[in-house]
Amino acid sequence: MASEESTQGQHFVECNLCQKPVSFFCRQCGVNLCDSCIPVHVRLKSKTGHDVVYFTSMEDENTCLCESHPLNDCSAYCKTCDVPICFLCVSITHKTHEISELSDKIKELNRQCKTEELLNAIAKENERLQSSKQDLEKILNHTTKQLSWLPLNYKKRKDEVTARGEEWHKLIEETVKKLHQELDDMQKEHEAVLQKQKEKFEEMIEKVDEINKKVIEIHKSKNAVEIQRFKPMIEKQETLKEFSQYSFPTFYECKIDPNYLQTYFGYVEKTQEKKMSLLEKNFKENDLPGTRMLEAPTVTSVIDSGFPAYEEYKTRLYDMAVTEDNKVWMGGTSYELKLFDLQGHLHHTVSITDLGLYLCMYNKQVVYIDQDDKAVRMISDTDTVVTMFTTGDWIPLGVTSAASGDLLVCLSKDDQSKVVRYSSTGTVLQEIQYDSQCQPLYKEVVYITENVNGDIIVTDWEKDAVIAVDRLGIFRFSYSEKDSKIKPSSVATDSVGHVIVTEIPRNKIHMLDIDGRFLRYIIPEGGINTPRAVCILGDGEMMVGECYTGIAKRIKYLVE
Repeated sequence: MASEESTQGQHFVECNLCQKPVSFFCRQCGVNLCDSCIPVHVRLKSKTGHDVVYFTSMEDENTCLCESHPLNDCSAYCKTCDVPICFLCVSITHKTHEISELSDKIKELNRQCKTEELLNAIAKENERLQSSKQDLEKILNHTTKQLSWLPLNYKKRKDEVTARGEEWHKLIEETVKKLHQELDDMQKEHEAVLQKQKEKFEEMIEKVDEINKKVIEIHKSKNAVEIQRFKPMIEKQETLKEFSQYSFPTFYECKIDPNYLQTYFGYVEKTQEKKMSLLEKNFKENDLPGTRMLEAPTVTSVIDSGFPAYEEYKTRLYDMAVTEDNKVWMGGTSYELKLFDLQGHLHHTVSITDLGLYLCMYNKQVVYIDQDDKAVRMISDTDTVVTMFTTGDWIPLGVTSAASGDLLVCLSKDDQSKVVRYSSTGTVLQEIQYDSQCQPLYKEVVYITENVNGDIIVTDWEKDAVIAVDRLGIFRFSYSEKDSKIKPSSVATDSVGHVIVTEIPRNKIHMLDIDGRFLRYIIPEGGINTPRAVCILGDGEMMVGECYTGIAKRIKYLVE
């Protein structure tokens, strides 16, 4: 065994062969060697050779040995050959090459390794962020839809408050009516009692007057017999000691406590913020109100409009409009409009001046288009046809009422088409005809509707497309199927901004989102035959009119 000894304050390890101070260490054999014993030890046979290093670096696992001179550590780096070398290589094999310190190369490699680690870390973080992009886009879409639905949602809440107020007003009116009736009854009863009392007192006064008259006569006559007879009679007459006095009714007002009123009337719950964890996948776009679609749309009722078949084209039902109390006006191939309830009962029929091609509701009245006279007409409460305004040289087609209280009308003349916003008196407020490059937006606009976000949407029968512009008339989108040309008939929008498009030739109902992206076909069980007219009933239902059969089908398509 080698032992340690101290010489002049220095510590040495002895050679395992000759006990001289050690200079080398054989990794393979695990022995310490001096300068003299190195050649002898290396000549010893070994199956794997000898791994000899300087003793001072024997514990350095990262020691780099020269490939050409295995007994030497690498101390330099040949840039030309891109290899580490020892001091002998520098002076022999790599004499003319570009040489640098090995430590500099190691530092460079360390820097590169550090850089690679940082780049890998950055790439990993970027991958994480990119994977979240889909969720961000979904939330953005969700937020955009919420913004577009915001006015409608708040209007809905205000309508609910108004309805509650109307309900209370009705109850108050009924209470007032009831109290009025009570007062009327009390007045009659009071009047009868006082009248009876009045007659009684008049009778008593009349009798007192008669007695007084008799007394005067007796005083004059001094008739003893009359006096004797009259005295007991007058003594029996009693004077009035008491009588009934009736007070007038009093109305006692109950004090109105605002807190009490609020408690029973209702209150508005403020918007709540709810944190949604994307990691737990709690966020679902379908959680939005009115966006859950029924897998299989269902027909809940059927109405036969009863319109005759048009002789040339065999068409029957053209358009429909829904009233506030959920009845449906229908127009078709006769000079009359029909009002049905949702159970299919005919409530009313009115005569008009043209076929019922295009209808809408305006200020609770049904409005229709008279193409022959180029006029927009309204049916009054007395069933009188009232001309609202005429459209000059332009033929009117589709018509709809706008949230602003105006009317939007599709107009056509020669090969031109446009949409015009009219006031109720016929004043032109806006014309929409050209895009930002002054090119025509439309070729043949027929049906029209306004979406909840203010978009004005039409069906163009010549372009075979659904075209939308915003409320300023700036182009928003155009929808037409890529694989096969759509032949759009009519168009409507629901309370959450879905765009519903009917198509007669292929018996389809298209459903788009608020930005004109296709969502699905709405095909109820049993199918739909030549769908043309369409209107939204609310509660996730629509009414679709079959042009050739004259049948209107009530279809449930959303879960509210």
